[in-house]
Amino acid sequence: MESQHVLDYKTDRTFKKLQPSQWADHFLYIPIDELNEIEETLTHAFEKIDDMIADEHDLYTISIFFWVFRTYGHNISSDVFKRFKGEDGKFMDSLTKDAKGMLSLYEAAHLRTTKDCIMDESLSFTTRHLESLAGRASPHLSRLIHNALGLSQHWNMEIIVALEYITFYEHEEDHDETILKFSKLNFKLLQLLYLKELKMITKWYKELDFASKLPPYFRDRIVELHFFVISIYASISEAESLANSLERWAPDKDMDRQPAFLKFVFKFILDVFKDFERELGSEGRSYSLKGTLDEFKRLVKANLDLAKWAQASHVPSFDDYMEVGEVEITMYATMAGTLMGMGHIATEKAYEWLKSRPKIIQSLSINGRLMNDMAGFEDDMSRGYVTTGINCYMKQYGVTKNEAFRALHKMRVDNDKIVNEELLMTKNVPRRILKEAINCARMTNVAYGYGEGLTHPEDKIKDYIISLYNIDQIHL
Repeated sequence: MESQHVLDYKTDRTFKKLQPSQWADHFLYIPIDELNEIEETLTHAFEKIDDMIADEHDLYTISIFFWVFRTYGHNISSDVFKRFKGEDGKFMDSLTKDAKGMLSLYEAAHLRTTKDCIMDESLSFTTRHLESLAGRASPHLSRLIHNALGLSQHWNMEIIVALEYITFYEHEEDHDETILKFSKLNFKLLQLLYLKELKMITKWYKELDFASKLPPYFRDRIVELHFFVISIYASISEAESLANSLERWAPDKDMDRQPAFLKFVFKFILDVFKDFERELGSEGRSYSLKGTLDEFKRLVKANLDLAKWAQASHVPSFDDYMEVGEVEITMYATMAGTLMGMGHIATEKAYEWLKSRPKIIQSLSINGRLMNDMAGFEDDMSRGYVTTGINCYMKQYGVTKNEAFRALHKMRVDNDKIVNEELLMTKNVPRRILKEAINCARMTNVAYGYGEGLTHPEDKIKDYIISLYNIDQIHL
């Protein structure tokens, strides 16, 4: 992307067609020096932002500017949207005739922080009108609007956003054939990469013979787990023995008496980390292994603590529950593992940052916990599993189930704002690390945005998976 795509946007029709998902530079395939050049271009442009938008009164354009600059960590003021308000202080009714502008404002509003009151108004205003706009729009724009109302691009998985936008853009009358072709090629390259990974994982899974060595309640879903995460269950005594052995990093005295599947799991974990140790040690990054292992041990302990509460049908206070539940939802351990795979970008300082429990990771962990509990509440209760955030909140604050759901939803919304704020304010770790954190959150949103996606992937998640792995989904 050339610098004039930002600086001379009024004379460049290509720029106005780009969505932030296309500005994301196709991270897997653009060299680091080009990524740096793009970020430098945006930084330079941001220094001139006031002059660039001084005479601009197109809702779509201003929304895209806000969306893009905030996505790349530049704190453009939400005051840029005051120009779209009337004398009564409300957004002008004439805006509701601009479907694309309203959709872009809706998407931009999801980058709001705790200080952006006008973006709260924007989200309310656009949400209220987009449904009716979708009914009057062209089929492909209507589909894009409905997708956004289901889950905004900012909080959705980038590969899903790309797929949905390609199918939309292809039907735009003034689309650029070159941009469209490269987007399709890039998506197909990603598909081939994912299919290659899935083939490797399936072969590895069969060679280790997981299916015969693990108990029948283990969920044998290779494709879904490639799309989401892995979970293994055990009895309380078995889990406690596994936790104790992992803490010591050697079998405890009870491990010999445990069932074969648990010994298999323990040996598997040790072997995986030994492989990591050999590779990372040769790279001089042993600190990465230690940081990941520490988070993994914390995760196992938190899982055990929750399991003990659940077995005893104990409903602790909401505060006590969240202290454990934030760790058990795996965000910290996932981030540690992600850092381990990022090479020298993830320095020892990055692990220290994660260990300090930064606000952005804490907020993402809280939201992950709440989404899991809210989406799976009815299923949990039908199984007699009462140790959930909903029940704990009801107990601590003496409220009804509906009141608890509303309170936890508000907590989620507030934490989304905090995450956006921290993405703009955090400067002591590389931006790529922050991006991995938000990507983990996006995966969680997809997993729980349409119910409990791993337990019941047969609906929307199934559609996503088919679209992602089907090489005939996009035609060149």
